[in-house]
Amino acid sequence: MPPGLAEVAAKVFGEKVSLAVSYAELLATDGVERGLIGPREVPRLWERHMLNCAVLSEVVPEGVAVIDVGSGAGLPGIPLAIVRPDVEVMLVEPMLRRTTFLEEAVAALGLTNVSVFRGRAEECEVAAPVVTARAVASLDKLARWCMPLVARGGELLAMKGSSAADEVAEHAKAVRKAGGAEAEVLTCGAGLLEVPTTVVRVRRR
Repeated sequence: MPPGLAEVAAKVFGEKVSLAVSYAELLATDGVERGLIGPREVPRLWERHMLNCAVLSEVVPEGVAVIDVGSGAGLPGIPLAIVRPDVEVMLVEPMLRRTTFLEEAVAALGLTNVSVFRGRAEECEVAAPVVTARAVASLDKLARWCMPLVARGGELLAMKGSSAADEVAEHAKAVRKAGGAEAEVLTCGAGLLEVPTTVVRVRRR
């Protein structure tokens, strides 16, 4: 972990920071070897991945079930599950090599609040109060894939970049068609992260 981020990591992960360190080490070793994380991402693993994902916990209600669509290497689902042992996280990922890594990581970290589902979002037959996605697709596609998994009264939390507001404006009609209400752009980690995390929240209509 970069020295300058140790204090921030301790604030974000609290007493679970050693577990977060173990996961980061898995990403930097097995994750790179299996092609889940690019080698260039290793020096910025904490800044761009671990902390960036963990602060999503700020907008996740207490004690809910979460479905993480297109989980890949477990982002944001695993950092969220580490920070928030009160939530139950299902990692949804269609690729076998990724689900194998996820299952091994969950076992190695002893995360009893995480399960892994191999398949596409459309094949997942459960719903949850919160559905998350990071770097999966544009908002119109995300809404189409994810809104059916959002329980009544629940919400989609899509991690996005600096063009989030433009994407919200561009895909408002598609989001409504998929069953979402008007999308909001939220910021997580302000005052903690140098670049706060941008999240688009879409509540189910």
